Amino acid sequence: MTTRTLNALLGSGVVAGVLMPVLLWADGATRPGYSLWHHGASQLGTGERAWLQTINFTLGGLLLAAFALGLRQVLRAGRGATWGPILLATAAVGLVVAGLVPTDPALGYPPGQPTGVTTSGLIHQAGGFALFAGLSAAAFVLARRLREHSRGWARYSRLSGLLIIAFAFAAGIAYRLDTLGRWQPAPAGLLEHLSLLTGFCWIIAVATHLLRRRIPDDTSR
Repeated sequence: MTTRTLNALLGSGVVAGVLMPVLLWADGATRPGYSLWHHGASQLGTGERAWLQTINFTLGGLLLAAFALGLRQVLRAGRGATWGPILLATAAVGLVVAGLVPTDPALGYPPGQPTGVTTSGLIHQAGGFALFAGLSAAAFVLARRLREHSRGWARYSRLSGLLIIAFAFAAGIAYRLDTLGRWQPAPAGLLEHLSLLTGFCWIIAVATHLLRRRIPDDTSR
């Protein structure tokens, strides 16, 4: 693989990390009836301008898959060389699935649409689980490899992995409390957006780091 191709694959991580949050926030802030505090990112894949987030999620997933391939080429062998890219590829597949298969209407969005659980919604949830779990696990797995270069990078990677899953879990609890009428409007949307932001900031940071200074090979297992 040429240096130019490898740099393009690694750069895909930076593009994905910027593209996803910017389009989510810009669309959410200007979408009638949508609340960044209340509604999850997936709700933007329904209702008005749903096509925009279908493209965003699908393209973001493909870019993340390209980054996973580049990461595999850079690491080659040693700690995290196999499972790091696999977990990122899993997150990429989840993101594409979440983009192509819309979620169910929920928490009053889209306005006037009946709520309920459908097969489409369940498939979308599975894609979302793969996304958040894959990103979090990849951050923990790659922390061991990054520690060979810098303990600071390892700590940042572990903290990111923890925050991704913690924010996602908290978003699920907030959503449940909202649907039960115990906390309305609960910040389920804000928490989910924070989880995504943490994950994609980590991807940007790692991709930029690899582009500037490659992680040394580590042949130990």
